Amino acid sequence: MNDADCCKVGTLIDDYDLDSPRPADDSLDDYLLSRWLGDDDTQSVGYRTLTEWFNKRLLKRAYDRSGRNAMGNRLESDFEALTDDGLVKMDTIDDLEADGIDAEALLDDMISWSTMRNHLNECLGEEKEKKEASTNWELTSVDIACDRTKQKVESAVNSLMSKGKIDEDEDVDVEIKVQLCCGQCPTRVPFDVAMNRGYVCADHRSEAVEDEAVIQVNDTSSEETFYWATSVPRQQMPSFGV
Repeated sequence: MNDADCCKVGTLIDDYDLDSPRPADDSLDDYLLSRWLGDDDTQSVGYRTLTEWFNKRLLKRAYDRSGRNAMGNRLESDFEALTDDGLVKMDTIDDLEADGIDAEALLDDMISWSTMRNHLNECLGEEKEKKEASTNWELTSVDIACDRTKQKVESAVNSLMSKGKIDEDEDVDVEIKVQLCCGQCPTRVPFDVAMNRGYVCADHRSEAVEDEAVIQVNDTSSEETFYWATSVPRQQMPSFGV
């Protein structure tokens, strides 16, 4: 296909001189298709995942061109701030522009998931067969929730380090743990333990068809606790671990 007929994604690939992170690929388009289709023994990902990855590549290229330091979680925290609203976004824009990065132009360049969809479907002419819904979607949802929580906490910790609230030279890791709590007594167990044995509380597991539980996500670097209420039919709880 003629490059002139391609969408915004193709233009950005040329303007930012983006290539695939895998040497075996001929182009970034090959990499995008491989991740989307799940080729070469890679897990298939959706439009939104590819869109976020692509936009972060734009930010990283802007870093490289300006000489801005991308060590640690700086790129991740900057990206989250730029794609959010409020004072943090404006502060990040000012910080980037102080390093010679036109943040407003960069934000205009960042694409939407529908643009990525159009690029894969129309420009590259590929389609992906719809597969049956995974029986492990529940586990995936928990993993996603933990990942997002960890990213937010890491971003906050990184900001606190830059402000001198936490020692910047200290090696700090954020750990997210999920526990399931019995709705009738103080019993709580790790999520993977409950999944392996098929119940939360041995004393109350037989008192109802459905066990009401509270999913508690704790992180070791923050005092904040995140809760989700859920009702899990016992007969639907699989016997494998996370």
